[in-house]
Amino acid sequence: MKEQEYWIWLSRIEGLGPIKMKELLETYHTLEQIWKLTKEELMKIKGIGEKMASQVLKPQYRQNLKQYMDYMKQYGIGIITIFDEDYPESLKHIYDTPIILFYKGNRELLKHPDKIAMIGCRECSNYGKEVSLQFAYELAKKDVCIVSGMAKGIDAYSHMGCLKAGGKTIAVLGNGLDQIYPKENTLLYQQILQTGGLILSEYIIGTKPTKLNFPARNRIISGLSKGIIVVEAKEKSGTLNTVDFALDQGKDVFVVPRQYYKCKFVWNQ
Repeated sequence: MKEQEYWIWLSRIEGLGPIKMKELLETYHTLEQIWKLTKEELMKIKGIGEKMASQVLKPQYRQNLKQYMDYMKQYGIGIITIFDEDYPESLKHIYDTPIILFYKGNRELLKHPDKIAMIGCRECSNYGKEVSLQFAYELAKKDVCIVSGMAKGIDAYSHMGCLKAGGKTIAVLGNGLDQIYPKENTLLYQQILQTGGLILSEYIIGTKPTKLNFPARNRIISGLSKGIIVVEAKEKSGTLNTVDFALDQGKDVFVVPRQYYKCKFVWNQ
């Protein structure tokens, strides 16, 4: 089997998150060894009990691996692992480090020295929209790479402002790269790729956007960035979840004052 097939197999196993995957890789140093483990051997590994061992050995995860590879090749989806030279150094030092990242587009952006995340609520105000567009535009003009989650609202406007300036942006998704969520951002998804941007996910193709995926996705958004800009946020929101990750990671957090900033940016759709 090719190495990529082993990675696809591991990423398909439901419940085998980055922490358990790391334990596997630290105990057995090759993917082929892990593939050949028995249930008894798996159960000796920290964090992997009988239920998880049975999950790892399910035949359904070992089937159609070549079809996954063929699909990914056809649609330009690649894999970056924690063992690759261009795996982002900043992600190696966060809690629950993603072992595998699937990508589409310009992976060289992972080396960009100046990445800033812009985040905020989906149901944003007109003020939030204008601020997102202008901040992203001005930062991109100074060769800052904008990182966000391609969600509706502040995320989308942050990507758009960056693209308007001719800048490069990274979108981190909470689903497989074959899924575009929300559907209304289909054009944005395409524009990011067409302008030399990058789309990332730790989730294998076919993974649907679910509630649990997005909080996990947020640690990658903050982990990739030098700091984050919060435009608007509800009291209980994914935005504040990202802020918590950023603070834990020692990142700078900037907050846009409510209605104190006067926008000059004129947005022509």
